[in-house]
Amino acid sequence: QAQLVESGGGLVQAGASLRLSCAASGRTFSGSPMGWFRQGPGKEREFVASISWSGESTYYADSVKGRFAIFRDPVKNTVHLQMNSLKPEDTAVYYCAAAARPYTGIYYRDHEYAYWGQGTQVTVSS
Repeated sequence: QAQLVESGGGLVQAGASLRLSCAASGRTFSGSPMGWFRQGPGKEREFVASISWSGESTYYADSVKGRFAIFRDPVKNTVHLQMNSLKPEDTAVYYCAAAARPYTGIYYRDHEYAYWGQGTQVTVSS
């Protein structure tokens, strides 16, 4: 059974950096888009970033553009989110997601992803 497991979350001060990782097991997602979403306290889950199967195309939420970078390693079946210049408003549980079927484009809506990790907490203090 396919599984996504996130790691790398933690408590940091504003301005710091963190790198989140997502390891897939049970099947390969090398032909599918993958993405990151987050859910802050009292908020709905929101899109953060996504990447195409090839890694050549990426898409970011306006709130993280220029600060976050998504990249993937298809050989290791992993996807990562490099987060720089973190702000208190970035505090959230971050979820990794993968599409079920091969697709050359990018997805940014949560219903387009079939597989989800359990989430990793990121807390940014001011």
